[in-house]
Amino acid sequence: MDPHPVTAPKTTEPARQAPAAVGDLFGPIQPALQRIEQRLQAELTSQDARVDEVVRHGYRLGGKRLRPALLLLAGEAVGELTDAHELLGVVVEMIHTATLVHDDVLDEASLRRHVDTVNARWGNERSVLLGDFLFSHAFYLAATVRSDFGDAATACQLIGRSTNRVCHGELRQTLSEGDLSLSSADYYDIIDGKTAELCACCCRLGALFSGASAEVADALESFGRNLGMAFQIADDLLDLTGDEATTGKTTGADLAKQKMTLPLIYTRDSLVNGPRVSLEEWLQNPSTESRAEVAKLVEAVGGFAFAQKTAIEYANRAVADLAVLEESELKQSLATLAFFASRRDA
Repeated sequence: MDPHPVTAPKTTEPARQAPAAVGDLFGPIQPALQRIEQRLQAELTSQDARVDEVVRHGYRLGGKRLRPALLLLAGEAVGELTDAHELLGVVVEMIHTATLVHDDVLDEASLRRHVDTVNARWGNERSVLLGDFLFSHAFYLAATVRSDFGDAATACQLIGRSTNRVCHGELRQTLSEGDLSLSSADYYDIIDGKTAELCACCCRLGALFSGASAEVADALESFGRNLGMAFQIADDLLDLTGDEATTGKTTGADLAKQKMTLPLIYTRDSLVNGPRVSLEEWLQNPSTESRAEVAKLVEAVGGFAFAQKTAIEYANRAVADLAVLEESELKQSLATLAFFASRRDA
């Protein structure tokens, strides 16, 4: 199956009920996830009181802990969890948080997880340095990993490659700001790098460090990638339709930066003549009023519906990747998590 659909997908939602919250899916790994939380707090400190305040604030921005949870779920789905899984969970969450801190600088965002962003409170210079601190500390920790099924070199190589792809995806997106002709294929490639790549890496790490075969590790990596695609498409929808009181972060940032996301690309390609000119004029002159007009137009031509269907299609692909696993509570948690990623509201 082509990993990047360019026409409206024919799909149905996975046959399961959405959980009340993503954390409801983490029951099987909750003890390990709590230990990761404790280790994160212990690692993200400084003896300098001023630095400590900034670092600890950055810790609070991580939110759902989706990436370490993916690593743990994948690991326990194929074997036993070890200290290596927990340490790697700390590493991937640090890397994810670093990307969030840098993203907020790029987007000039003022709110995340219902609190001030680092850049809003301490400025861009300190935000960039905090992100660098998190990246460097993550790789230091990855270099200490020990396991019967993997070593530090393997962990650092996989994490380093994925982090490079994340930064490459972010750079491509930044360079594409204002390009109203961005194709859907380019959009899929960008979000594959900036978001799906780290989710794929988490699942592969979890599987490999539990002794998974190459076939199972490949399938779980594909699961993480498809889930990450669904997650990012849903996130792009929230930027246009979400309410800050619910999402807990600044909305409208993509529109303000003239980033062409899937609902906008679909709408642009569905319009001709006057309506398309109007859309382009609104996109070129972002404001509160133009955002409302764009949202009306996207809704009218089915842009929101198309993006939602595409997210669900990726969720279905993720569920199909789990066919290599035996039926278990862990497999069900992973499958339901894919559904959750495609229908999130925060």
